[in-house]
Amino acid sequence: MATSLISGLISNDYPDSNINVTEPDKNKGAALSQQFGIQSFTENNQAIEQSEIIVLAVKPQVMQDVCKDIAEQVQTNKPLVISIAAGLLSKDIERWLGGNISMVRCMPNTPSLLNCGATGLFANGNVSDEQRQQADAILSTAGINVWVEQESLLDAVTAVSGSGPAYYFLFMEAMQDAAKKLGLNDEQAELLTQQTALGAARMAVESEDNAATLRTKVTSKGGTTEQAINTFEQNHLQDIVMQAMQAANDKAIELADLLGKDK
Repeated sequence: MATSLISGLISNDYPDSNINVTEPDKNKGAALSQQFGIQSFTENNQAIEQSEIIVLAVKPQVMQDVCKDIAEQVQTNKPLVISIAAGLLSKDIERWLGGNISMVRCMPNTPSLLNCGATGLFANGNVSDEQRQQADAILSTAGINVWVEQESLLDAVTAVSGSGPAYYFLFMEAMQDAAKKLGLNDEQAELLTQQTALGAARMAVESEDNAATLRTKVTSKGGTTEQAINTFEQNHLQDIVMQAMQAANDKAIELADLLGKDK
């Protein structure tokens, strides 16, 4: 995800000389420097010494150690801190950094790696309008942004867009399996399923009609599509989706409580 953001910033003409990255593996750091023309460091405090914006792109399990390592420097500089770590509340990250920090917490998803992601963002009360715009500009290089005014709504974002790609992949798997049972070969089933998903997504994004209207337009009365839709509804597809997304939402809350505990 960090590499995707760096690539997006460079593609949008952000000066490479203004980007520092910390990478404990010297070889990986050197590769990033060579690829993007940015500065690479092995020590966090070296990288953030003059930084006005810090993006914390680390695994949630190591976030506490990273924050405590840079807390003194953060308190000196008072930068905008952007976290893209899943499941960690802003209050916990802010506490580990020493408190009174301008903090934006983000929930991106894996399509961000292709610059077509969907990210939910929340800003704490210390974030200025300018800093909010800066965070928006950085994350928009990975796709579209949606700001929420309550941090708890990031759990819903997780259930929708954070985990959502896997839902579509599962549905695509099911379609491909069904297509093969109906007689198509592996390549035909995969290609038709993938292109149908891409086409439907583009229609949903580019059309002025909402998803329900688009579905109605495809569903001729008494036709094949109506028969399939009726089968989905008879098996309570909407209830299944609601239960699944509620489970994802609840798990996000549970993980936040677990990951936010002090060591």
